[in-house]
Amino acid sequence: MGFTDKLRSRWTQANSLVCVGLDPDPAKFPDAYADDDDALFAFCRDIADATAEYACAFKPQIAYFAAHNGGEAALQRLIAHINAEHPDVPVILDAKRGDIGSTAEQYAVEAFDRFGADAVTLNPYMGRDSALPFLQRDGKGCVFLCHTSNPGARDFQELIVSDGNGGGEPLYQRIARAIAGEWNGANNCALVVGATFPEELKVIRAIVGDMPLLIPGVGAQGGDVEAVVKNGRTSDGTGLMINSSRGILYASMGADYAEAAARAARELRDAINRYR
Repeated sequence: MGFTDKLRSRWTQANSLVCVGLDPDPAKFPDAYADDDDALFAFCRDIADATAEYACAFKPQIAYFAAHNGGEAALQRLIAHINAEHPDVPVILDAKRGDIGSTAEQYAVEAFDRFGADAVTLNPYMGRDSALPFLQRDGKGCVFLCHTSNPGARDFQELIVSDGNGGGEPLYQRIARAIAGEWNGANNCALVVGATFPEELKVIRAIVGDMPLLIPGVGAQGGDVEAVVKNGRTSDGTGLMINSSRGILYASMGADYAEAAARAARELRDAINRYR
């Protein structure tokens, strides 16, 4: 089953639009991991096992692993664990790759062959040829940045791009239109749209139809769940992967950290479902 079908199945099976972000920061780990050389893997494994019931996807951020000695090996083991123990839950490698053809081919090998992810986040800035090595991977998901959640998103993403006929549209809308059209021939594309820009989210949903949207920015960044769901859902009440990282990972610093993470994921699922 490819990424898109796996995700749609999960929306139904788990009745959840929650994407659990796995951004492990050892400085925030519970005391139980203070002297654990395998803490990156073990902590994220425990969080994944505790929250899988409530997750439509997991999203490990590669930088939080690669910054540490042995971290990329821990990431490989983590994704292998999720694939073995929770095979119904797709894994999105948050790497934001984007480069010319031969380099992009190696990044595709990294994401899909080395790490075993179902999908990867990508930067569309270098154009379609830079995305082809990912787009051509049968069944694998390509999640492109469109309108991000950070304040600086407006610096470039909302600049008006000419259509050559005296008109134009913001860059993020041009990106959404191109990816939903010519780039999505295999039906394996999705977009990243920040929860902190609900009006832009509404516009993007109108452009892309039922394409899945990955939504960062709920929780610590201030995104509003109700606005996200109302502006971003599809007609059947799905279409979204609403990501939470810190709010789930660090719900407790005590011995109950896993139970607290599960509780936080369940509460977010229920809050989302109230507006679906």
